[in-house]
Amino acid sequence: MSKNKVPTSSSRLATRDSRLTLAIVGRPNVGKSTLFNRLAGKKMAIVNDTPGVTRDWREAEAHLLGQDFRVIDTAGLEESFDDSIRGRMRRKTEDALGEADVVLFLVDGRAGITPLDRHFADWLRRQGKPVILGVNKCEGERASMAGVAEAWGLGLGDPIPMSAEHNEGLGDLFDALKPYFPEETESEAEEDDASIDEQGLDALEGMEDYDFTGGQDDKAEEKPVKLAIVGRPNVGKSTLMNTILGHERVMTGPEAGITRDAIAVQWEYKGRKIRLVDTAGMRKKGKIYDAIEKMAVDDTLRAIRLAQVVVLVLDAETMLEKQDLLIAEHILDEGRALIIAVNKWDLPEDRAMALKKLEDRMEASLAQIRGVPVITLSALRGANIPKLMDAVLNIFTVWNSRVKTGRLNRWLAGMESQHPAPLSNGRPNRLRYITQVKTRPPTFAVWVSKPKDLPETYKRYLINGLREVCDLQGIPVRLLVRTSKNPYTD
Repeated sequence: MSKNKVPTSSSRLATRDSRLTLAIVGRPNVGKSTLFNRLAGKKMAIVNDTPGVTRDWREAEAHLLGQDFRVIDTAGLEESFDDSIRGRMRRKTEDALGEADVVLFLVDGRAGITPLDRHFADWLRRQGKPVILGVNKCEGERASMAGVAEAWGLGLGDPIPMSAEHNEGLGDLFDALKPYFPEETESEAEEDDASIDEQGLDALEGMEDYDFTGGQDDKAEEKPVKLAIVGRPNVGKSTLMNTILGHERVMTGPEAGITRDAIAVQWEYKGRKIRLVDTAGMRKKGKIYDAIEKMAVDDTLRAIRLAQVVVLVLDAETMLEKQDLLIAEHILDEGRALIIAVNKWDLPEDRAMALKKLEDRMEASLAQIRGVPVITLSALRGANIPKLMDAVLNIFTVWNSRVKTGRLNRWLAGMESQHPAPLSNGRPNRLRYITQVKTRPPTFAVWVSKPKDLPETYKRYLINGLREVCDLQGIPVRLLVRTSKNPYTD
């Protein structure tokens, strides 16, 4: 096996569960993403009146009248088969159909049935999937009657009048989906009841293992590591995601700004579940004029906020420019673990000089956090992908670090004796106590006599000491300064 390939035995796509999967398809601008957001219960897909906003398919947990299922949003169906963006969008929609149990074919009740609708209705009949016909934008009885009457001509059964924008017609959609929901067997129901009782007992018996500061110990059930891939446009983020997954999950191409929605995929690496998120490229704020691009950047910022580890992808020929630094600083301000991935590493002629330039740039511009992992790779060739994923798991462990209070206070006494805090009004500003109050990122609280008189330089002195003694290199560390309440104040 080549060292440049992710080993298939230790990294694979997460298996699908037994729930119903519904794919929403239709020509551009019929309201697929609006309905997707409605079923998901939150605004996940970018919605705009401009046709062709959605390019990749994305999935989410959906809930309708007490029933849980999976819903897939797809790009608008286009009659294109070439390598243009529209042609690649159509291929991604066809990939999404392969994941679906049922297809909801959505048409626009206001615009009426178009030749493109008829073409794709014929195409869907040949796919061998159950098809439900939905007539969207049917606000009002008159619009509903006109749109539904015309939709009968498609020959896909009873059309369902609905309005995703106004939450109308979802009850009829549920009735149409009901025959396709998997039936729960009696044994499964008994297992569910038993699991509820066991969970209740575990909640009581395992309280000594719970971390009341917000984390849990290693005995707790592992949740997926939330990993986001971010960077400037056209640095190879989507190519990196496809290479990690081992197949063409998201659309790629030479054009900058192809990705718009943040696409999340469940995956596993070395037995550890990972929620991998591909995001839109982030340009300088002053260069963003398009409303859709602004929404895409907002979606990327949301992905960073919800992530635990963030991989910042750089172009090996233009490393750590001002925009890269702004993105890195935002990641650190959010308290996320940062990994820098230098893509297209096969392009620089003098790699040693390029790496030295990157290290000097990080030393000067990211001095507030030292030891950030830097992985050089080639997403297109699959070089160093296992090294990147190992770095993700390692820094995630550090980001979850917890340090015992006794060890911290022994360290604090040594730091104070070596370099006492500056005097406050001529009196010593004593460091009384320190403890870790939170993980993700590691957050410490130190009690001092006069917290307002403790300068920032001394706080940085303590933070750097914490990094050194607790081996917290390469991640954000936060320090809160507090004081004990004086019982005689009143």
